[in-house]
Amino acid sequence: MSERRLKYHLLALAVVAVWGVTFVSTKVLIGAGMHPVAIFFVRFTLAYAGIWLYIALTHQGSKLWYGWKEELVFLVLGVSGGSFYFLTENLALAYTQACNVAFLVCSAPLFTAIFTLLFKRLFRGRFADGLENIKFGWPLAGGTLLALAGMALVVFDGSRLHLSARGDLLAIGAALCWAVYSLFMGQMTRDHGTVTATRKVFFYGLLTIIPFLGGYSDSLSAAIITKTVVWTNLLFLGLVASLICFILWNFVMDKLGNVTSTNYVYLNPVFTLLTAMALLGERMTLPSALGCAAIMGGVIWANKSHST
Repeated sequence: MSERRLKYHLLALAVVAVWGVTFVSTKVLIGAGMHPVAIFFVRFTLAYAGIWLYIALTHQGSKLWYGWKEELVFLVLGVSGGSFYFLTENLALAYTQACNVAFLVCSAPLFTAIFTLLFKRLFRGRFADGLENIKFGWPLAGGTLLALAGMALVVFDGSRLHLSARGDLLAIGAALCWAVYSLFMGQMTRDHGTVTATRKVFFYGLLTIIPFLGGYSDSLSAAIITKTVVWTNLLFLGLVASLICFILWNFVMDKLGNVTSTNYVYLNPVFTLLTAMALLGERMTLPSALGCAAIMGGVIWANKSHST
């Protein structure tokens, strides 16, 4: 591996480490009285303001409209990588453990590989051509079955099914959203630049979360926002995990490819588990632990189908 390419892999690892901690940070905010929808709204508002400040300080050009077709793609990205992804993920954290959500969301590379294979088979054009090549064979099939079995163990863990099944299913929904995001974001970054593509994702993410905000104004009250544990975690989520990490991640996807970069997501729950155990006192049941191991093993196995 060249030194230059190693740099991109290290960036991907650093971003995933930060994102692993965000599950715990969001869980803390929910415990402090914030609704998941309000958390996303504040998080992306901070990130959107931050990226405009970055544009102003660096004197970059800032075209606002790229035509209906391009804006429609940005809308899909804003929903799949923004509003719907974080809505399902944050709601999942309200119903189940942070480590469960992290392990289920780490199935995103598996779904990314499957979606990439299907997309390249069914479509032609710049988006399909810009995706990595995926081989259909035993690694993808076997890894998929193993990961699905792991998901079943986590979701249908009888000792806590009444508490967490809804959250676990929402977490799988978040993984599906991220897989869709990974299909298109790399090409849009190459076409329009990392900062512009990220800004568009923030904008459409905020725009499409607005309909869900009604009734959650209490979560944005001064009594909650001014708590030290709340505003510090919001700044971390908005400026570090969203603004900085989204820019770096989109840059990495452009350099490494949508499947190779997304593979790093399977390390996400490792950082979440360590943080959740240390700060939240979370523990895993034996079925859940076996399920999480199967998910990670299946995702790693399935992505051996990737070919350059």
